[in-house]
Amino acid sequence: MDEGARAELERYLERLKTGRRVSTHTVLAYRRDLEHLHDFCSKQDGLANWADLRPHHIRAHVAARHRENLSGRSLHRELSAIRSFFAYLVKEGGLSLNPAKGVRAPKAPKTLPGVMDVDQITGMLEAGPEGDLERRDLAMWELFYSSGLRLAELTSLDTADLDLAGGMAHVRSGKGGKSRYVPVGSKAVEALRTWLAIRPAYAATGERALFVSARGVRIATRTVHMRLQRWSLKHGVDIHVHPHMLRHSFASHMLEGSRDLRAVQELLGHANIATTQIYTHVDFQHLAAVYDQAHPRARKRVPASASEGLAGPEPETAHE
Repeated sequence: MDEGARAELERYLERLKTGRRVSTHTVLAYRRDLEHLHDFCSKQDGLANWADLRPHHIRAHVAARHRENLSGRSLHRELSAIRSFFAYLVKEGGLSLNPAKGVRAPKAPKTLPGVMDVDQITGMLEAGPEGDLERRDLAMWELFYSSGLRLAELTSLDTADLDLAGGMAHVRSGKGGKSRYVPVGSKAVEALRTWLAIRPAYAATGERALFVSARGVRIATRTVHMRLQRWSLKHGVDIHVHPHMLRHSFASHMLEGSRDLRAVQELLGHANIATTQIYTHVDFQHLAAVYDQAHPRARKRVPASASEGLAGPEPETAHE
């Protein structure tokens, strides 16, 4: 790459710093990512300036970085920086097209949130609340774990969405605008009844939200985060607990106990069962055993020697 290419790169980074006023950390990250691209191009024949690059050059660079064991998430970040740089060059008139526009990085694997074991959950939920707001908090934690709700789903619930006699709740604001009914366990019902008895003293007139803050209005998601962290620290939980961890723990424990992936999918409100498979811990040995017992071409046949002298072929037996 010639000196002009280096100068354009430096001008872009300076524009980020002064024109867009992004953080120093972001500028350093962009510099690092674009330096990798510059180094790659400098080793290629026929690439003197940025206008020489084509999509296949960008793909080759991404592939090279992938071979260096760069994570999918990091590749997505680098490619984002490259796209932004070339978009700047197009806008400035130096390029007629953005060679990185249609290039995609390998899919980043979905990382699973941490999961609490049953003893940790039980210890946290059986800790006695102190005061009305902690009684409200306990009702939230019980409902999270009982019904596998997302944080936004919990804070969006209204009192009218509960049917405690029937042991269910109506989630009207699920992901993608889809609603669903979820079961509410007996422990959660008990905690919710306790909260509902004291809720009128806190809720503002006409407020429909099930969970309200000390100001009497619908509780904010950030407040739920903070209250859960405070609760877990207070009661000696030695891991970082957040609302999504309670949802993930619900899903994992339900799958371990039921082996019913479809049911867990419905309870979580996943549109695609593949999401549930990634999201939960699947006991593969159990699935393999089910396969061996159910699939006609997986069952083991009795050896021929064992069937000698019999009138007909030995029927297939399930693999034990």
